[in-house]
Amino acid sequence: MNYRRKYHTLTRREFLQSLGLAAAGLALAGCQPGSQPQGNQSPIVAIGKAKTYEPKLVRNQLEKMLDSIGGIADVLAHGNRVAIKTNLTGGLSSKPLPGTTEIETYLTHPEVVKAMVELLRDAGAKDIFIVEAVYEKESWPAYGYTEMAKQVGATLVDLNYPEPYPDFTETSPGSNPFIYEKFLFNPILNEVDAFVSISKMKCHNSLGVTHTMKNLVGLVPFRSYRLNTTDNYRSAFHGKPAEMRKRLPRVVMDLNRARPVNLGIIDGIMTVEGGEGPWITAMTPIQPGLLFAGKDPVATDAVATAAMGFDPTAEYPNEPFVNGENHLNLAASLGLGTNHLDQIKVVGAKIEEVMMKFAVSY
Repeated sequence: MNYRRKYHTLTRREFLQSLGLAAAGLALAGCQPGSQPQGNQSPIVAIGKAKTYEPKLVRNQLEKMLDSIGGIADVLAHGNRVAIKTNLTGGLSSKPLPGTTEIETYLTHPEVVKAMVELLRDAGAKDIFIVEAVYEKESWPAYGYTEMAKQVGATLVDLNYPEPYPDFTETSPGSNPFIYEKFLFNPILNEVDAFVSISKMKCHNSLGVTHTMKNLVGLVPFRSYRLNTTDNYRSAFHGKPAEMRKRLPRVVMDLNRARPVNLGIIDGIMTVEGGEGPWITAMTPIQPGLLFAGKDPVATDAVATAAMGFDPTAEYPNEPFVNGENHLNLAASLGLGTNHLDQIKVVGAKIEEVMMKFAVSY
């Protein structure tokens, strides 16, 4: 499918000015390929290019990206059981725009997950679980995941249910949670040795952007997190309209502390702007042709946010955080990672050369 879209390509100066970095003299020296990290703590985020989901292309790009962030031996340092959280939001009742498919627009494409499974196998992973609280079990075959999992020997786990375990387990975010002192998790989330979040590159009506960290909203059984039994989404996470601006970003922080992300991959090969799914009428297909990878989920999401033309440190009500507080700022304040571009080493493509301004979901 060939999506066409006109957009303004920012110059380096315009890009720096848009993020408020030019005046500070921070010329992204620590963010360019080949530059040295600012100390041993600077996270590395890779940007790769892929115009299509051709399997060999996707795998080759991901392999190069993972090599450029130091490989994944450290991700598997504690064992060889891995869970991959995909993003299959909305359910089968949410229909794609005419001439598109769900996986080309607002869902994680199975070819990206397949390539990641293969690379994990090469690195020594033995048991690999693809996890999501899908709205219907039919989502797995409808979006190509059943066949893909069969090809690579991965196990699909619907997080809406405790199977193959007898019951859910209660998992705490640790000390000083914002909203939830515990979550209901399928025990597999606690038993795996490594956790990978593979999300879609999108704006989000309530949270601004939905990348690696926000993807964890789908870890819990949605029926247990509703304000009303008729709600078909986790309405308790959002709360009442007056409290959503503060509540949802903090719920995302609690989830990320309860099940930390060890490796984040963002699928921006084909996606949408103007919303996170077809229930947002402004949603429009676009084709950035990008992939992102990093072991610091905050940094990974920050780089993807910048590639969408936004300042990842902006705060409500500035774009893209027009309806909620910036959860990346919250994450940085908790020490979960950094969303400051001058503290991140970006390898592969440069942010300013791939950036395209996304329309915001109001």
